[in-house]
Formats: sequence, C-alpha cells, structure tokens
Amino acid sequence: MADLQSQAANQLRNIEQSTGKTVADFAALIRAAGHEKHGKMVSFLKSEHGLGHGNANLIAHTVRQQAAGGPAAPTDLLSAQYAGKKAHLRAIYDRLAEIAEGQGSDAKKVIQKTGVSFRRKKQFALVQAPSSKRVQLGLAVARLTASRRSSKVGWWVSLLRSSKLSAGRSGSARMRTRSSPWPFR
Repeated sequence: MADLQSQAANQLRNIEQSTGKTVADFAALIRAAGHEKHGKMVSFLKSEHGLGHGNANLIAHTVRQQAAGGPAAPTDLLSAQYAGKKAHLRAIYDRLAEIAEGQGSDAKKVIQKTGVSFRRKKQFALVQAPSSKRVQLGLAVARLTASRRSSKVGWWVSLLRSSKLSAGRSGSARMRTRSSPWPFR
C-alpha cells in the first residue's frame, strides 16, 4: 500500500513534468500574485496556469504547509483534534483505534487534520470528533464477505449497532447497550 506522502510526492513530480514548474516556482508565482488563502491559490492556479483542481489543491496545500514551517507531526494533529472541550472524547477514539488496529498487521492508521483514517489497500474506517458531544465513526462495510477477517469487523459493527461508547469528563470510556439499532443520538 502506498502511503499518502508518497502519493503526493508522485503527483508533484507529475505536475513538474507536465508544467515544467516546481513547487518553489508556483510558490513564487502565488506570492507575487498576493494570494494567502487556500481557495484563492487554487483558483489562481486553475485559471492562470491551467491546472486541474486536484493538482492546484495539492500545490496550494504544499505551499501553505511550507510557509507554516513544514507539515505538522501526526501526534500534534491528534492532540489538536481532542484538545479543550473535546478532551474527554479521547478515550472513545483510543478504544476505536485499538479495535481498528487489531484488525490485522496490514491495518494502518493515518492521522489527518480533522480525523483519523484506518486503511488497508483502501480506507475502511474514519474516526472524527466534529463537536465536543460526539465522536463520529464511518465504516466502509458494503463489500464485506464472509471470512475470518470480516467476522472480526462484523462483531465491531454489531457492537456499535447495539451499544453506545461514551466518555465521561474523567476520560474513561464506557459502553452502554441499547436495544434499538442505528442511529445513535
């Protein structure tokens, strides 16, 4: 499985080959045009330099990241997601991460700015804390077939359908069983 950093590096090489410009060249053009916001950079790169949205978005993201001193460390991203009023939700994330990482040695965790993705060849789960009152779990279960691996995931889905994992202000996670299935409110 290629990681996101190597995919981005490959995409940047392809952009340089097709345009003849490096990220540094694009950064200079963006600075000269006076754009500081991501959306303005993307629009500028698309309209003035003929880039597609995906390529313009990656360049804008890379330029902004370099201006901020480089990418944030994954631990910093995770800490920021569960800071302040969301701190008590960290126990829920920790338990879900433990379950997801226990799905096999090929299960990888990718910490992003607003959530944590769990992947094999493709993403199979996403954990986010969109507010101080809930943790959101997205599961890709449409393609599950009966196998030893999916039976492990199957119990997880069953557990989530019949239970509610919550955390008190003390930070300890607790599981509450519900008799009704989805959705949790």
